[in-house]
Amino acid sequence: MLAHDTDRIDSHLDIHPDVQEALANRQPVVALETTIITHGLPWPVNLECARALEETVRRVGAVPATIGICGGRVKIGLTASELQRFATAKAIAKVSRRDLAAVIAQGHDGATTVAATMFCAASVGIQLFATGGIGGVHRGVATTMDISADLVELGRTPVAVVCAGAKSVLDIPKTLEVLETWGVPVLGFGTNQFPAFYLRSSGLPVASRVDSAAAVAHIIRVQRQLNLSGGIVIAVPIPETHALDPTEVENWTAMALSEAKAAGIIGKALTPFLLARIADLSQGRTLQANLALANNTAAIAADIAKALIELEK
Repeated sequence: MLAHDTDRIDSHLDIHPDVQEALANRQPVVALETTIITHGLPWPVNLECARALEETVRRVGAVPATIGICGGRVKIGLTASELQRFATAKAIAKVSRRDLAAVIAQGHDGATTVAATMFCAASVGIQLFATGGIGGVHRGVATTMDISADLVELGRTPVAVVCAGAKSVLDIPKTLEVLETWGVPVLGFGTNQFPAFYLRSSGLPVASRVDSAAAVAHIIRVQRQLNLSGGIVIAVPIPETHALDPTEVENWTAMALSEAKAAGIIGKALTPFLLARIADLSQGRTLQANLALANNTAAIAADIAKALIELEK
């Protein structure tokens, strides 16, 4: 299989020297995605956020590896110019696992989703990945059958994903059910309830609570020792000072979903549309919340990456 054929994977990868050195020397590395730059945030906030996330990871003591596809090459760690390219270029493809081969073979640029970032990170041995919120089961799934590939990837790829739960525009109860079906542990970092992106709680319980990076690292290590091949969700509530009111968020979401339905927006275009429209309806409040929760998950992922390296010495 491609995921275990290192020679073939290497022929399509370029690893940033800082990331290569960190991996070779058993230093902590945290993967970051590029869809937050291209599809999650507007210019110039997207570039500011991308730089801030990398700086947060460095400040905590790990090496950032922002992952994307440039000209058909998978970049594990971006240069400053490549980061700017993702922030400013128009119509960069949103790339999930299913899209990787076509985008690479055709020499295109591509921004990696949670699923594609996990796959690429695992191919070089990166065990931690920080993102804002995972994808999941979309509302109205009985009609649309729209279930994010992120959930399937979490069930089969050994990368721990630190996130602020699932995006609040999703059907979170069904998202958690699918994660359970795929055998994905859902850990609440400092919480007993699963967060919902802009909201500190979805009102639903997590499978287990953890209160330190060391505790998470131990679970990751035991999962690998048991040969449980899938990923782990480490759900971190948005900082309280940036959390939004659930009623307001639900009202904005309902309006955005109604507009998306009327416009026929479906598939991979739906979540970016919803996030952008909700940002407009909230007069930018959700945008600021998004930045805060992303920086928070990056810091915690770096802490966990450090703890895992210490544990494995």
